[in-house]
Amino acid sequence: MAALCVSSIARRSLPWIISGATRRGFWSRSRKEKEPVVAETLEEEKKEPILVCPPLRSRAYTPPEDLRDRLESHIKGILGSSLPSNWQDVSLEDCRVKFTLLARLADDLGHAVPNSRLHQMCTVKDILDFYNVPVQDRSKFDELNTSDLPPNLKITWSY
Repeated sequence: MAALCVSSIARRSLPWIISGATRRGFWSRSRKEKEPVVAETLEEEKKEPILVCPPLRSRAYTPPEDLRDRLESHIKGILGSSLPSNWQDVSLEDCRVKFTLLARLADDLGHAVPNSRLHQMCTVKDILDFYNVPVQDRSKFDELNTSDLPPNLKITWSY
């Protein structure tokens, strides 16, 4: 039993004896090998970033006069030529049909249905109603500036 304990201690200390280093020397050597990390990004931080504001995206949309014909042609392209006479009542329960139709219309008209309104698009009539509404890209202040104001009301923009 004593021989087993001595041999296990000798096995544990054997690698230290073979390499010629003590345990203290081994642990202290690993600390000395680490060099302090020098930040080389100081030169990069001195450069001033280029702040370029992207151009504002125009959200203005005017419905085309042939919107109904365009929508009908897109529906025929997706569902095939066997389109019922009441094509505006076609249900969009199939997500693939709904996605394909809305993606084609967004590319064609340059105006996409926002995510907050996707759940409201249940039939083709809902899509037609959405695309019939014009969108103005002006703020309320711009509208006030261009409207005819009474003579006792004046808006000063540069203060």
